[in-house]
Amino acid sequence: MSGPSAPAWPGEEPTADAAGASRSGADAARVSHAATDASWSAADARLLAAARTGVACAPVRELIGETNQDAAYAVQSLGIDRLLADGRRIVGRKIGLTSPAVQAQFGVYSPDYGVLLDDMVFADREPIDLGRFLQPRVEAEVAFVLGHDLDSETANVADVIRATEFVLPAIEVVDSRIAGWDIRITDTIADNASSGAVVLGTTSHRLDGLDLADVGMRLDHRGEPVSVGSGAACLGNPVIAVAWLARAVARHGRPLRAGEVILSGALGPMVAATEGVFHARLAGLGEVRADFIRTAAAPAATGTVPSSTAPTEGAAA
Repeated sequence: MSGPSAPAWPGEEPTADAAGASRSGADAARVSHAATDASWSAADARLLAAARTGVACAPVRELIGETNQDAAYAVQSLGIDRLLADGRRIVGRKIGLTSPAVQAQFGVYSPDYGVLLDDMVFADREPIDLGRFLQPRVEAEVAFVLGHDLDSETANVADVIRATEFVLPAIEVVDSRIAGWDIRITDTIADNASSGAVVLGTTSHRLDGLDLADVGMRLDHRGEPVSVGSGAACLGNPVIAVAWLARAVARHGRPLRAGEVILSGALGPMVAATEGVFHARLAGLGEVRADFIRTAAAPAATGTVPSSTAPTEGAAA
């Protein structure tokens, strides 16, 4: 009987059959790798075109699959690396999918994360042009500012408390380049966890003696309440969420560094961002306001859908 020969010892030439089998396997691996790279690049190009044109795109899950989170993070990295090459700077990270209800909606049971860049950060009351977004939503959160690195794959809540210099009230602007917010887990991860911007309050607090699970939140728009919640809605406690993030990014070789701003996740349902002031009050932590305007030179982006058709409970955060 004929068949593949045993692998050759080092220094020996393989038989013709073995060499052919080896080449065949290597060729198949190269084809598979090329196909994977092509799908990642296609997904990245689709999201980039949406961001540049203001026209929301079709979901990228049709290119990278609905459940392959590794592929989705690879696409996210392609986009972030390009922005860094263009001169942008990483200033922090954000955690998404911290609500169990929203995790069930996406069929996953852990959060996801994205990157905050320097031009995404606004101060309390600073005007924000709605024209920079496609389909913006807002939600109130606790922002952590790190005083020390969190670089352990086994980081716990004590490590987070020790590493945190102070916390701030924050409003995150989440945005999707996917038309109609028609997203699954791989869509939002690839799209930098549906990041848009962040508004930071200016009243800092150390974590000493604070139980963030008990922090109540109320978000008003033009004086009317539009979202309420508490720290317990964020994985039980925002400190727990940040510990999860520290472990996840350390495993991926991109640990949290001193000075970074960490958005820990939504304290209540997200709502559509429209013109006017959104005012978040976080009990014991202070207040923060996001002031949305629309300049004449920045028309509304194509792809915005009515709030009733979008996820209703912090889906990207």
